[in-house]
Amino acid sequence: MYTICGGNFLVSRFFTLFLTLLVAAGLAADRKVNPTFLYRHIPNVAEKESDVTTPTCHYKPVFGMGDSAPGPLRGITRFGEITVDPNGTCRAVTYPAEEQVYYVTEGKGVLNYAADKAPVRKNDFMYLPPTVSHALANESLQPLRVLVYGYRIPNWVKATVPEKLQIANIEEVKLQQVGGHPPSSLFQLLMGDTTSTRDRLASARILTSLFIMEFAPGGTNLPHHHDREEEIYVVLDGDGDMVAGGGVDGVENKRPAKAGDAYFFRLNCTVGFYSNPDQSLPKAHILAARSTYPFPPSRRQQ
Repeated sequence: MYTICGGNFLVSRFFTLFLTLLVAAGLAADRKVNPTFLYRHIPNVAEKESDVTTPTCHYKPVFGMGDSAPGPLRGITRFGEITVDPNGTCRAVTYPAEEQVYYVTEGKGVLNYAADKAPVRKNDFMYLPPTVSHALANESLQPLRVLVYGYRIPNWVKATVPEKLQIANIEEVKLQQVGGHPPSSLFQLLMGDTTSTRDRLASARILTSLFIMEFAPGGTNLPHHHDREEEIYVVLDGDGDMVAGGGVDGVENKRPAKAGDAYFFRLNCTVGFYSNPDQSLPKAHILAARSTYPFPPSRRQQ
C-alpha cells in the first residue's frame, strides 16, 4: 500500500510539474519582448497610405505610425519619408497634440503653413507645432523628398505655437566640436527645445536635439547610451559601421551601415558610429534626432 501511494504521489508531482512547464512555455510564447533598436533601409520601405497621401504625395512609414512592426517607440509617433511628385501636393494635416519636424533631403517646393506659404529646399529643416495646419507642395520638375519626425506631446506638457514658421538651412549652421566627442566627428546643431541656447532653432518641446554629425575617414561617435531619451539616426551619405545594441564599447554589435540606413534606439541602447577608414572616401554624415521619453510627471526629475 505504501508503495502504491508513493507511486501515485510521484506521478502526481510529475504531472503538476509538467503542467507548470506547459503553462510557462505558453506564457513565454505569448510574451513579446521589444527589441532595443530597430533598423530599416529607407529605399526598401514600402509606401503606405497615410493622412498626407494624395495621388501625387507618397509616404513611407519607416518607424512608428503606419509601420507593420512599430515596436518600442514611446514618445515618437512617426518617422517616415514624404515624396511629392513634380507639380504634386500633399493633403493638409493638423495635429492637436503632436509636434513635427521636417528635413528636406532632395528637391525644392513649398510648405503651406497656416495661411502662409514658405519656399523649402534641400537641407532645410523646420518646426511644425501642434494645432497649425501644414502641407507640402512641389512646383518643380523634380521630386521633393522630406523626412518627417512626429512627437507625441503629453497632457502635462504645455504646447506653444511660435508666432511664425521656424525654418533654417544647414548652410546657416557652423560645424563644431562637441564636448565628450573626438575631433574626428564634428556637429551641426540644428534644433533644440525652447530652452536651448546652442541650436540654430530653439523651437521644440519633446524633440531635444536635431543635429548632423560629420565624420572624417576613420572618425567615430564613441559608443554611448541615453537613459532618458529615444534617438533616431539616418545615414545621409558615406558608410561605416553602426553600433546598435548592448555591450560596453559596442564592438560586439557593429554592423555595416550605408546611405539610406535608419536606426531607432530605445532607452539605454548602446549607440555609436565608426566611419570607413579609407582616406580616399568623402566624409560621412548622419542626421540624428533625440527626444524626451514620456516619463510620467513623478519621474521627470528623477
